[in-house]
Amino acid sequence: MKRMNYLGWLSLLSLISVLGWKSGNTGLYGFFGFIYFIRYFWVIPDELFLLNVQKSATIAFMLSMVSLVPFMFSCAAIYNISAAIPMSFALSFAVSTIAFAFTMTGLEWKERRGTEE
Repeated sequence: MKRMNYLGWLSLLSLISVLGWKSGNTGLYGFFGFIYFIRYFWVIPDELFLLNVQKSATIAFMLSMVSLVPFMFSCAAIYNISAAIPMSFALSFAVSTIAFAFTMTGLEWKERRGTEE
């Protein structure tokens, strides 16, 4: 019996970029980066994979919480306060998503290198 890898469903967020194309909002094009997660539909989730997801999610969450306050102050200095709040949350979300993807990739490379030895 093959188990479903739910991490692959994150690739559906890339469909939001189509809305950016249709509406002319170029800020939504960044969601196309979620297409990377489509590869996880073909990965069978074992215990080590779930542990790697947990490690990556923990790092991404902590980085998101730590980066929100500096982004809030820096965006408030650059933009007016009504634009600073959504911009700082968007930057914090982007940083956490990128951190999750890079950490997950690094842990997978480390696992793959360990199996080759």
